[in-house]
Amino acid sequence: MMTPPADSMPTLLNDGRLRLLTFNLQVGIQTSAYYHYLTRSWQHVLPHPKRQRRLELISNILRRYDIVGLQEADGGSFRSGSINQVDYLAQQAGFPHHYQQLNRNLGRLAQHSNGLLSRLTPAVVEEHRLPGTLPGRGAMHARYGSGPDALHIFVAHLALSQRGRDRQLDYLSEIIEPLNHIVVMGDLNCSFEQIENNRRFCEAMALRPIRLPPSYPSWQPSKALDHILLSDSLQEERVKVLNRLFSDHLPVSIDVRLPDVCLQQLAEHFRLLSAATSTPSD
Repeated sequence: MMTPPADSMPTLLNDGRLRLLTFNLQVGIQTSAYYHYLTRSWQHVLPHPKRQRRLELISNILRRYDIVGLQEADGGSFRSGSINQVDYLAQQAGFPHHYQQLNRNLGRLAQHSNGLLSRLTPAVVEEHRLPGTLPGRGAMHARYGSGPDALHIFVAHLALSQRGRDRQLDYLSEIIEPLNHIVVMGDLNCSFEQIENNRRFCEAMALRPIRLPPSYPSWQPSKALDHILLSDSLQEERVKVLNRLFSDHLPVSIDVRLPDVCLQQLAEHFRLLSAATSTPSD
């Protein structure tokens, strides 16, 4: 569990709306055809001179958003030129808070990670190792505010197999069930209809029916694998899949309108944080 530093209430919540984006960045490998999986596979283990420039272009997109979930980021291994991609994107896009979850640590060769970039200060960020036959899938849980009207944002990367995904959705259901205002975003490796088939997860989340446009493969999208799921207390606005060929997935974004009770809780949370940081110590 990581406890972030405090800051003041940001002005971005004045209109009651959050701009969210999720993106599987495939460790900065540009893929625009199926044959690139073969011809560019070496980039999964070796550095590429254009990878940092590609990250700079990605950061220009991310700076438009309030909270970003990343999947398939590298934590600073040989293949990424020892650059922690979560760190780097947060700095380049001007996010004051960022968190990395290392899910599959191959040492100097590769460090498969999820990432969370945030302009709001979370009260706490937790990491969860998701169940599966093969280890290496994870979810991050950021709580904004406290009490029943806190906002909860999960960033997840689920398994390729349906059996594995169902186990992982069941795991998340246990965490989500007592919560009220929930966002789950990430590369969930399945369609919205497949998510709906897991009744336990849908009931735990009070899932709002949002069918996003296809995001995979990026060069000719035909599958909606990347999702931003909302509980029915949250209202979606401006749902978009961005046409940016930085990866084999396209970024997905949603503007979310928060209920008044949630906004009040967030405002109180940031008021208390501001008071705590401005009080002189003995």
